Amino acid sequence: MNNLDYGIIGNCRSAALISKTGAIEWCCLPEFDSSSVFAKLLDENIGGSFEILVDETYTITQDYIENTTILVTRFSQGNDVFEVHDFMPRYYKANGGYQAPPEIIRYIHHISGKPTFRVKYNPKLEYAKGVTEIYIKEHFIVSLTYGERFDTLFLYTNFDKEKVVNGDTIELTEDGYFLVGYNEKVFETTVESVYLEHQRTKVYWLNWMDRTPKYKRYQKQISRSALTLKLLTYDKTGAVLAAATTSLPETIGEVRNWDYRFCWIRDASMVIKVVSQLGHKNIAKRYLKFIMDLIPDKDEKLQIMYGINKEKRLSETTLDHLSGYKNSSPVRVGNAAYKQKQNDIYGILMDVIHQQFINFSMDIEHTEEIWTITKGIVWVVNKHWKEADKGIWEFRTEDRHFTFSKVLCWVAVDKAIKVAEILNKQGKVTKWKQIAAEIKEDIMSKAWSDEAKAFTQSYGSHDLDASVLLMEPYGFIEARDPKYISTVNAIERDLSNDGLLYRYKNRDDFGLPSSSFTICTFWFINSLYKIGEVQKAKQWFDRLLSYSNHLGLFSEDIDFKTKRLLGNFPQAYSHLALIETAINLSNVTDDERVLDKMR
Repeated sequence: MNNLDYGIIGNCRSAALISKTGAIEWCCLPEFDSSSVFAKLLDENIGGSFEILVDETYTITQDYIENTTILVTRFSQGNDVFEVHDFMPRYYKANGGYQAPPEIIRYIHHISGKPTFRVKYNPKLEYAKGVTEIYIKEHFIVSLTYGERFDTLFLYTNFDKEKVVNGDTIELTEDGYFLVGYNEKVFETTVESVYLEHQRTKVYWLNWMDRTPKYKRYQKQISRSALTLKLLTYDKTGAVLAAATTSLPETIGEVRNWDYRFCWIRDASMVIKVVSQLGHKNIAKRYLKFIMDLIPDKDEKLQIMYGINKEKRLSETTLDHLSGYKNSSPVRVGNAAYKQKQNDIYGILMDVIHQQFINFSMDIEHTEEIWTITKGIVWVVNKHWKEADKGIWEFRTEDRHFTFSKVLCWVAVDKAIKVAEILNKQGKVTKWKQIAAEIKEDIMSKAWSDEAKAFTQSYGSHDLDASVLLMEPYGFIEARDPKYISTVNAIERDLSNDGLLYRYKNRDDFGLPSSSFTICTFWFINSLYKIGEVQKAKQWFDRLLSYSNHLGLFSEDIDFKTKRLLGNFPQAYSHLALIETAINLSNVTDDERVLDKMR
């Protein structure tokens, strides 16, 4: 079955996707949102790749070094065995900060015998828009393009450069390396220097994971998801990416193809909340700084998303020369959704701010800045919560009064009240409680459908929507409230399909949805757990985990019938929800299960 059988490597500056046979098929340099240098993922013919080729007698296996992001692809044929260790360097520098150059290292580790392989080194710079020429120099192989933009890429190796470029057979008798770099190296690259980079990077990730709590169950899945979320953070500004790719379709052959290499306030804030709970303070601090830099004034200049370097204009264009993933065009760069109005982002952001007050100590200057933002958020919500918007799913046509958006407006005020109470701002508490009460009453009277026996997607609608399952986790309603239980049951009845959930089933801008949005199934499992159906939740969860790829990674969507991964990859949304669900189910004891059955 065709699947997104890729591993991700990265260094919080950029990332690369490597197939289960050891081919680099997606990478943008020098940063996540730069033009691609390898894009076979989006066009098998002209996209470009860097492949390690062996004959069919070799067995190929792949896994990460445990608790790291170093991906090991093992090639074996009897006694002839070697491994490719792929990584992007990341480690602490002696004088502070991080070493995270825009480069990929492929450390070729000789295990035994005399294995042979060939290299297909075929970079296509600038999204393969023009011709990429390759030249062999004394110390490196350089690739150049003179298309719309001039660009270069350097390859360093201790193997015969002619054999590498020509794809001739290479016999391996000792360790070797390839280093793909955006910049020309100043100092000589050797097997020893590359091995040192390998070890430093390995130690960095082992130390990072050592600061992450351990859980009774699902530890492997939690660890891999935590590392994946970390790989989707951008150190330079504190931004968090929704995914590492663009234009992987929600359904093969359709046009729901979006560029996810941006920072959505919603997605990023949810990621930060989860990673903060795992104790990683620096990520949270950098993200809050990112947000504070974007809203310097005391008014409503908050978009739903930004570029990772704080860009505010994310104009959307298409790359029509690329055929798209499995011929699913168009390939998009940029995202027009940045212009949309989505009222829920204020609640999600305010929830993260409240979490920071609880989890981390704040200095006075920082606290005063956050308090100013808090007051501004409540002012914006109070002014606009009665208005329709595009909603969490970014409908591109009509605005509606989406239930989730209204609930998150309530969350914004509720969390602001909690911050005000911490800071002893009683005058604000009294005033804001009135606003919160008004929003809640509006939701309870207009979002409930007697016909559906559930809270619905939008006011006056009978359509169900998985996002309303978050009413309980955000504290809007109790898990044992009959209306919430009824909503969970209604969503299972109407939106579940063979162990997976639709986001919604009603027609949107592009027709009827035909694949499962992965995070929604995690939300549903959490809801089952919360209403006391623990065993059922665990069965659903174990089944969903089996749909990951061979490395435990998830994309945005899953095909209902084939269980094929679809959509951009790996998806921050999916992995943050996996962690939340796993932690909940990890904390369940047998005694608690018995009590649940007795209630």
